[in-house]
Amino acid sequence: MPKDTTNPAPVTSADVARLAGVSRATVSFVLNDTQGHRVSDTTRARVLDAAKQLGYVPHAAARSLRAGRSNLVLVPSAVSAIGRLVSEWLDDLHSELDRHGYTVVLHAGRFPDPVTAARAWAELRPAAVLALDGNRFTAQAADILRRAGARGLLAFAAQPVEGIHTVMFDDTRIGAVAAEHLIARGRRGIGVVMPQERGLDAFARPRLAGAQGVAARHMATVTAVEMAYSLESAAELAKRWHGLGLDAVFAYNDEYAALLMHALQDEGIAIPEDVAVVGSDDLVLSALQRPPLTTIRLDLPRAARIADTLHELIEHGTAPPVPGVEAVLVHRKSS
Repeated sequence: MPKDTTNPAPVTSADVARLAGVSRATVSFVLNDTQGHRVSDTTRARVLDAAKQLGYVPHAAARSLRAGRSNLVLVPSAVSAIGRLVSEWLDDLHSELDRHGYTVVLHAGRFPDPVTAARAWAELRPAAVLALDGNRFTAQAADILRRAGARGLLAFAAQPVEGIHTVMFDDTRIGAVAAEHLIARGRRGIGVVMPQERGLDAFARPRLAGAQGVAARHMATVTAVEMAYSLESAAELAKRWHGLGLDAVFAYNDEYAALLMHALQDEGIAIPEDVAVVGSDDLVLSALQRPPLTTIRLDLPRAARIADTLHELIEHGTAPPVPGVEAVLVHRKSS
């Protein structure tokens, strides 16, 4: 029978052991860097060279079974929900968790409820789960994950979650800060951009509610306006802006704000004279807009602090509290 070259058999530790002239146990000790087993430098080099020649990669699931847990830190998140601020923060977190020997895995699945989500996450047997949108996390979901061996459960959420190390992060406060500023500047008709991209609704709706709560205490109105992150969508919204009767907008974040500002200006709408604009995240691009964009800076915990906290939870089951996220207005000329 001819050899199948299109689907070659996977390389195993037995192949590495045979090429290196050692036992499979020795290969396991070397490639898994098992503590407490002495292997000479010469033997270690021979095993590593054989693994490199054969293109052998250790089996993560098998290694997890031997160790009793994986080295995975699972981050549930819709891809579209990761804006520049969070993506850069996550990049730092990758590096910090790598320092502790963990691997970050983003999980972008859609689930009807927290329990179904937790069951899907548990199938991967993560060492930890970090929920950026922790408001849907529940005690029952946490229990499912703990029974599957996840020791580090950390969530950014507006309220403490039983069984989960919670970092306080209330999106309603972001919308409230924006509305308070705009109303203080004399604006009374406030639009709040609701992004059409999948995954952002969980963050946008609380921001809208925060703005509505502030407006209800003043002689002001809040109108939700949908917009996708595209030139076409921003232009369409700008063309009908005059008919909306709005003199201000909180545009969800700096990226949507910059897009809408340019579209409004293309329609001859002056900023801030006709419309005051506020973004969020305090990205570099916010200060580069013309006029410079008023924004809300989110003081996130340092990625190193979160990585250290997850490591403490995994190793010891407990960790010191992490300060919550603060929303701080950065006033510039767009408002």
